[in-house]
Amino acid sequence: MKQVKSYEEFLNCKIDKQKVYLLLYKAGSQTSECAFTNIAHAAKQVAAIHLFYADVTVVKDIHIQYNVTSAPALLEFEKGKLINLIKGCNDAQYYKALFEDSIFLAAVSNSNAIQKRVTVYSTPTCTWCNTLKTYLRKHHIQYTDIDVSKDQRMADELVKRSGQMGVPQTDINGEIIVGFNQTRINQLLGIKNN
Repeated sequence: MKQVKSYEEFLNCKIDKQKVYLLLYKAGSQTSECAFTNIAHAAKQVAAIHLFYADVTVVKDIHIQYNVTSAPALLEFEKGKLINLIKGCNDAQYYKALFEDSIFLAAVSNSNAIQKRVTVYSTPTCTWCNTLKTYLRKHHIQYTDIDVSKDQRMADELVKRSGQMGVPQTDINGEIIVGFNQTRINQLLGIKNN
């Protein structure tokens, strides 16, 4: 984690890289300190992450540029463009998964392999969801992750398509798999376990 003390300094940190994260936090705030600690812990476990932080009690020009009105807020940038904003404090495992997914997706997007369309419907607290996503990453399968706890429209659509409310559910080229059915996932994606 590298501290930045102004918007200009942040821009000079070559934020046009594939993925960059910026934590805006307020020193002395319990929630901000929680986010700072958990993000720092997660970052230590993930190599090659571009992570910056700024204390909004000192740095007054960054949050204005991105219309951030509360701290803590973790801003996710892709090639210099803000693509995601995560507010509040999450546990270190959540941040670790977020960082690992971004590194994994960057690696997969640089390969030329054609792959089936894979969408995972999950929630952050679901153990089997995290097991499924780890399994897909291990086998270099690119996927879209939809957190149905934050998107009621997608949760309703999922129930309509599968008849099930539980997660994880995986859509592989239109076929829905409920739960972590490793055998069926392997068949559809051509994964061969040794």
